[in-house]
Amino acid sequence: MTETATLAGGCFWCIEAAFKELDGVESVTSGYAGGHVEDPTYEQVCTGETGHAEAVQVEYDPATLEYLDLLEVFFRIHDPTTKDREGPDVGSQYRSAVFTHDDRQRETVEAFVEELEESGVYDGIVTEIEPLETFYEAEEYHQDYFEKNPQDAYCRMHAAPKVEKVREEFEAKTRA
Repeated sequence: MTETATLAGGCFWCIEAAFKELDGVESVTSGYAGGHVEDPTYEQVCTGETGHAEAVQVEYDPATLEYLDLLEVFFRIHDPTTKDREGPDVGSQYRSAVFTHDDRQRETVEAFVEELEESGVYDGIVTEIEPLETFYEAEEYHQDYFEKNPQDAYCRMHAAPKVEKVREEFEAKTRA
């Protein structure tokens, strides 16, 4: 039986590509979460006026990969201290957020963020933690974007380094 995590940390192409490297991840879907417009389009989300963040839903096998493992990767592959920005992408749609599915996830992420702050790993984490209300799947051309477009300049400059970081820093948790 799989579990689901919903995370936002900048462009969903980059986050999706990084999580697909992990053993135990069954699927990663790019989409939109945290907004007030029903069934938004990419063009609407890009305006920053829908309230949505570009996010991914990760379906994973908890017998292989724990929620905490996903959080460790998530907080290493993006900057959780920059409000409404990741790399060249600026706007609330690129914010850092964890959309929790239940109280256990909320408690786990709150404790993890507190631990990161206390240890000095990060100073001033701005990651939003809120319950997931609705996740809207992004248009088909956004799914598996890095995999389909490895030579895309944006992907080479921003997604590829995140994938490499996962392969190097989390080698024991990646697909063999």
